[in-house]
Amino acid sequence: MNSRFSPLTRRILAVNLLAPALLVAGLFYLGEYRRNLIATELSALRTHAEIFAVALGESAVSEAGQQLLPDLASQIVRRLAFTAETRARLFAFDGSLVADSRILLEPGGQVQAESLPPPTVEEESDGVLTTLFYAFDTLYTWLPGTDEYPPYSEKVEQRAQDYREAMGALDGETWVARRSMPDGSLVLSVAMPVTRYKQTLGVLMLSKSSLEIDAALFDVRLEILRIFAFTLMITVLMSFYLAGTIARPIRILARAADRVRKGQHRQHTIPGMRGRNDEIGELAIALNDMTEALWTRMDAIEAFAADVSHEIKNPLTSLKSAVETAARLKDPDQQRKLMAVIQDDVERLDRLISDISDASRLDAELSRAETLPVDLGKMLSTLADIHSHTTSAGAPQLVVDVQGTVQVIGMEDRLVQVFRNLITNAVSFSPPSGAVIRLGAHRNNGSILITVEDQGPGIPPGKEIDIFNRFYTERPEAEQFGRHSGLGLAISKQIIEAHGGTIVAETLRNENGKALGAQFTVRLPAA
Repeated sequence: MNSRFSPLTRRILAVNLLAPALLVAGLFYLGEYRRNLIATELSALRTHAEIFAVALGESAVSEAGQQLLPDLASQIVRRLAFTAETRARLFAFDGSLVADSRILLEPGGQVQAESLPPPTVEEESDGVLTTLFYAFDTLYTWLPGTDEYPPYSEKVEQRAQDYREAMGALDGETWVARRSMPDGSLVLSVAMPVTRYKQTLGVLMLSKSSLEIDAALFDVRLEILRIFAFTLMITVLMSFYLAGTIARPIRILARAADRVRKGQHRQHTIPGMRGRNDEIGELAIALNDMTEALWTRMDAIEAFAADVSHEIKNPLTSLKSAVETAARLKDPDQQRKLMAVIQDDVERLDRLISDISDASRLDAELSRAETLPVDLGKMLSTLADIHSHTTSAGAPQLVVDVQGTVQVIGMEDRLVQVFRNLITNAVSFSPPSGAVIRLGAHRNNGSILITVEDQGPGIPPGKEIDIFNRFYTERPEAEQFGRHSGLGLAISKQIIEAHGGTIVAETLRNENGKALGAQFTVRLPAA
């Protein structure tokens, strides 16, 4: 599937189109704006009506001040209405029509004048938009809560009784009215009493169509539509660009990961994308590093399996040879010696299998175990007390030197296993009697340093790193062969590294270069 139409691309496009969609919704919903324009127009009509009413009350009234003068009132109404660009109608107190700015002759003359807009060439697109906006406005008026106006109708012979606002003005109040036309426009009216010495002589009603308001709304909608078209184009282009910079690299990474999963060798790799300084670049680097770590882990598993098979094969070969030989021997003394060999081989296999089982499940245990604060000073002191109470006379003496608070976050039982291994290792290499093993712990630049020093022969030159390899054994000559599996230091290193620390070994020497013993240094992050 093309990346432009991927699910992620569609989601990006949908989210980015939400804002233009809200904008185009506002293209149609301009009801409040229209109501404000109508209110403004009615306010202007009311102002004009007040001026016209005062002019009529002062100029178009008989000398007795009891009635309006039709000829003079008609001239004044027509002149003032032409100036204000409105339609003015004057009704007498009895409701009869006195003057209408659209009638050129007297009432009943049948000749009316109406201002027409200047001729314009309507573009086809404007006609389509007008039809579209009109259709939507028609649908909008059907929704509940929208403004509804009574239809406008006009009789040939008009009277004040035909208009509710005119009848209200006869009572001395100013009334306004809004009526709808078939084309969707409105007729706005303001009716105001014409008075002389606080006596109501008639009603002046000014009317104006909302075509100018509708034209202004059309211009606003057209401008919003233009902005929407431009915004839509930019949004779509930016969405495709954003999808190309996100969806396409993710798909490349997914396909590369799938090839690595299905492949049987290392020829398939995850592209690094190191040129991208963003989260996708970080994801590519993380996936690449994870793949390399998995291959490294698989290599380690294969190497461990090979080492295990080799280490188990040696005692099994010895055990097989001893059993075959014992079956042919008749001398009881030689049989007892062979049985002792068989017993040693069995014990060696038992220790080896136990250490191998511990090492094989160590990774899973370290990833699941809960870490807690561990006081290393208290731990070292406890191990020293256990050693002093469980060893025989002449065994090496443990001296503990803890400076300050030495606390780390970790798994206490596994850390105990590490330091027990180091102490056991130091005891096995110490001189037969009078030896001292020093355990030290102190804080150093945000880390805790723990040292284990013995007075043995030290570490063979060049073997400071090899001693941490699996199944590596470098034991004292006096020690019986096979008593150690060679996994103790390897397991200790694995535990320390799982805690974010390091472990190193070195030989302590005097000024003359003579070996004074071995020193193991463990560095762990301080709590």
